[in-house]
Amino acid sequence: MLRAALIGLPSTGKTTLFQLMTSVKETARGKADTAVGISKVPDARLDRLAAMFNPRKRVPATVEFTDIVAPTKTGAQGLVDVAGYKNADALVHVVRAFRDPAVSHPSGSIGPARDAEAMEAELILADLGVAERRLERIDKDLKKNRSAELEKEQALIVRCKEALEDGRPLRALDLAPDDIKRLRGFQFLSAKPLLLVINLDEADIGLAAASIDRAAGDTGLTAFLERAATGAVAVCAKIELEIAQLDPADAIAFLADLGLKESGLDRVIRSTYDLLGYISFFTVGEDECRAWSIPRHSPAQLAAGEIHSDIARGFIRAEVVTYDALVARGSMAACREHGEVRLEGKDYSVADGDIINFRFAT
Repeated sequence: MLRAALIGLPSTGKTTLFQLMTSVKETARGKADTAVGISKVPDARLDRLAAMFNPRKRVPATVEFTDIVAPTKTGAQGLVDVAGYKNADALVHVVRAFRDPAVSHPSGSIGPARDAEAMEAELILADLGVAERRLERIDKDLKKNRSAELEKEQALIVRCKEALEDGRPLRALDLAPDDIKRLRGFQFLSAKPLLLVINLDEADIGLAAASIDRAAGDTGLTAFLERAATGAVAVCAKIELEIAQLDPADAIAFLADLGLKESGLDRVIRSTYDLLGYISFFTVGEDECRAWSIPRHSPAQLAAGEIHSDIARGFIRAEVVTYDALVARGSMAACREHGEVRLEGKDYSVADGDIINFRFAT
């Protein structure tokens, strides 16, 4: 399952958005004051497929979100050892852009770009501590027993330390696949893809309907969003609260009146999914229509393994038809008649929206 963790200064609307996205209404306080919830990835294609096949089950792709219930006194440093943050695939930073005199801001004024930079600096500082401790350990280990692998790791961590001391997040480094693998165990916070959620004022809801470039420009975040593996989406938590209290038909009408095609919550969930470089393929039938999450450019055998390791192990062929072809023809049988169902091997690069039936030996 994909995992994302929410970060943000106090009074940004972070926990409100978390509760709305995950339907976690009460966050039980426990170890590290964390709350975990699951969000369904909205996908109109799955809705259409379910309408075609009328299955017993409709299973969307999901993203697991983690939220710190209470702010940590030590900032990002306090997140280093919190499992939900350490193991997250991406960070979602909720940045305040709404103006409400009744809700005080820690800095005394509204400054989205300033807050984004401040949190980035916190992540970098937390990672710097991890890198320094690891280098101390490597130095001790090298004195006892030198190895080529340990020396490679040392050189890599030194490179990371230099970048962090320079104020650069590790997600900005152009690392070789082997180096990415070496760093995986450290789960550096600044190495994770970052999604900014710009929490707008109700009066500025037009920015959410416009392009993210305009929202970024109006909030001073354009330069920040030019960084590698960094994205953004604009929402208004106050309006999302109102939408959550409406029935589906009224919610659609309300969004239309605001000039919005979908809720901000759906855009946050989908943007998190996209930022991580994931796509969905589908399996369909009378029993179940399901969306499966895989990294972009994944081979068919890896996709088969998402369903079950036995299918990957006994992989023979993948029967593949595009979503557009299936919807246009109306059935798998019609697609076969028109030669639109392909047989692909284990190295076939699965495309977003592929409908796949795997042939495998038991």
